[in-house]
Amino acid sequence: MSKITVADSAGYCFGVDRAVKMVYNELATGAKVATFGAIIHNKDVVNDMTAKGVRIVNTVDELQPDETVVIRSHGVGREIYEQIEKKGNRLLDATCPFVSKIHRIVEEKTKEGCFILIAGDSTHPEVQGIVGHCEQNYSVFKDNFELKHFFENLDENFKKTIAFVAQTTYNILVWEKCLKEIPENIPVIIFDTICNATDTRQSDSRELAKKSDIMIVVGGKHSSNTVKLYDVCSKYCRTYHIENSAELETVNIPVAENIGITAGASTPAYIIKEVLTKMAEIEKETIQEEENFQELLDKSFKKIYTGEKVKAVVESVNNTEVVVSLGTKHTGYVKLEDLTDDITKKPEDVVSVGEEIELVVIKVNDAEGTVSLSKKKVDEQAGYEKIVKAKEEGTVLEGVVRNIVNKGVTLNIYGVRVFIPASHTGLARGADLEQLKGQKVQFMIIEVTEGRKRAVGSIKAVQNAQREEAKAKFWENTSIGDTFTGKVKSLTNFGAFVDLGGIDGMVHISELSWKRLRHPSEVISIGDTLEVYIKDLDKESGRISLGYKKTEENPWDIFMNNHKVGDIVTATIVSITAYGAFAQIIDGVDGLIHISKISSQKVENVKDVLSVGDEVTVKITNIEEDRKRVSISIRDVEVSENAE
Repeated sequence: MSKITVADSAGYCFGVDRAVKMVYNELATGAKVATFGAIIHNKDVVNDMTAKGVRIVNTVDELQPDETVVIRSHGVGREIYEQIEKKGNRLLDATCPFVSKIHRIVEEKTKEGCFILIAGDSTHPEVQGIVGHCEQNYSVFKDNFELKHFFENLDENFKKTIAFVAQTTYNILVWEKCLKEIPENIPVIIFDTICNATDTRQSDSRELAKKSDIMIVVGGKHSSNTVKLYDVCSKYCRTYHIENSAELETVNIPVAENIGITAGASTPAYIIKEVLTKMAEIEKETIQEEENFQELLDKSFKKIYTGEKVKAVVESVNNTEVVVSLGTKHTGYVKLEDLTDDITKKPEDVVSVGEEIELVVIKVNDAEGTVSLSKKKVDEQAGYEKIVKAKEEGTVLEGVVRNIVNKGVTLNIYGVRVFIPASHTGLARGADLEQLKGQKVQFMIIEVTEGRKRAVGSIKAVQNAQREEAKAKFWENTSIGDTFTGKVKSLTNFGAFVDLGGIDGMVHISELSWKRLRHPSEVISIGDTLEVYIKDLDKESGRISLGYKKTEENPWDIFMNNHKVGDIVTATIVSITAYGAFAQIIDGVDGLIHISKISSQKVENVKDVLSVGDEVTVKITNIEEDRKRVSISIRDVEVSENAE
C-alpha cells in the first residue's frame, strides 16, 4: 500500500484565487465578461469560465462595447491599460498584487534612469507585462548562463545602475546562481520579487521529493510555476506532470512506497481532490495523506457566522484594506475603517503580511465567497476592559484629542471612544475648544457606558489631582525663606499672584519694587517669570506671602554706601511743595531742598525758581539714617563757589 503525501502549500495561491473569484463574482451579477488572455494557466478553470460565457481576448480591439474586461493575474503592460481606458470598457484588474509590485518597481527605476534586468521566461505573459512598464530600457535573461553572457558583452561605456527583478514564479535555486554572476564593479539594486508563496511551494515540494519515490505535479502544462515545480522535483525522484485526474489513466505510474503530490498556484483544490480520488480508485487502497489533506479540504468549506471571533493570516495589504486568509473557501477583507480608529495610520502601519490576527466577522457573503471582518471590534472589546479597569483604579491615561464636538471633545484610547465635556477640559468657561485639537492630554475615566462601550473622561480631574498633590508636597516640604521660580498668573491693585507649581502665592505691591507703585503692571506683566522667596506661610488659611525685592537692590543701602554729608551731587527735581522741593539723588532716594536752601536770595515761591524735571547741583547737608531722610542745599553750593 502506497503512502500518499500532499505538499502543505499545494494549489491555489492568493493571487490566483483572487483573480478567479473576481471573474466568477462578476458573472454572478449577470455582466458580460472578457478576460485579457486566459485568466490563469489552467485549462479546466478556463474551460469552465468559457462555458459560463466568458470570452478570452488577446487585443483591446476584440472587446465588445458592453463587456467588462478583466486583466489576468499575470498582468499587462501600461499601454494595454491606456488602450482599454480609451475604448471605454469597464475594467477589473485581477493582476496579482505581487506582480503589480514589480510593475511599480520597474516604472520607478526606469524613471530614475536605471537599466532593468528581468529574470524569467520572455514568452511568459507575466514577463511580457513587466516589460510593458520598462519603456524599452530592459533585458530579459532565462538563467545564470544568459546573465553571464549579458555581462561579458556589456559595452565598456555602460554607466547606468542596473535594477534586478525576477518573475514571481522564478526558480529560487536558479535565482541564487544568477546573483553570483553579478560583477562587483557594476552598481546594482536587487529586488526580491519571487513570490513568497512560490518560494514556499518550491521548498515544500523539494523537501517532499527528497522523501518520495514518485512525485506527481498537478497543474496546467503552460503554467510557469507548475513547470518549475516539475523541474525542482525531478532532480530528486521520478516525476510526472499531469493537468487533471483524467491524465492518470494515460500515465503508467509504477507501484511505489511513498508518493508525493504537489500542485501549481493555478490548480484549484477540487482538481487535487479528484486526483487523489482517482488514485484511490486505481490502487484500490486507502490513501493516507500527511496532514490529512481530506480534512484540510473539508475545512475549506467550513461555515463562519456573523459576530464570530476568528483567527486569520494577512495575505496582502494596500492603502484601503487588508486581505486575509481564514482557512475556509472565503476571502476575508478588513477595510481601513474596520482596522483602526487612528486616522494617522495606514493599514501597513497596523498589520504585516504573514501576521496572524484576531478578527470579528461583520458580514458573510457565501454567494461571492467573501467575508467582511473587523479588527477594530476585537481591539474595542479588549480596550473596553482596560477602560473599565482604568476607571476602577483611577488610572491617569494619555491620548490625543481628535475631534471637537457639541459641548466637548473626543479622543480614542484602546479602540474606545472617550468623550470629555467642555466643563472637564480644564479650560476656562467659554474658551475655544479648538486649541485642544491634536494635543496630547492626560485624563481620567469618570463614567463608562456599558451598552455602547463608550466612556466619559476628565482632563480637569487630573489637573485637580496634580494640583492637590503639589499642594500637599508644598506644605510638607516648604519653609519660610525658601526660594521659587514662578509665573505671574494674575494682577490685582494690591499685588500679583504667582504660580509656584500647582499652588499660588501673592507678592504684595510693596514687595514688587523699592519704588512706590500705583499698580503692579508698572513693573511686571501676566506670564512673567519671577524669582521669589517665602515671607510667610499660613497653612490653615492656605495663604502664602511672597517676597520679591532683593536686599542688595535696596536704594537706601546703595545711597549710604556711596554718599555722605558734604558731598556735592547732581539731583533731579521730582516734586514741589510750599516749603521746598524734593530732588531724586539716586533711583529710590530723594532729598529735601528747603525753601531757605534754594538760593542765596530770598525765595517767596518755589515754583518761581524750580520746575519738576530740572537738574540741580546740591550739597548733602544732613542724613537721618534711622528715618531715611536726606537734606540737600543749592544755596550751600553757591556760597562755596562764591567763596572760591
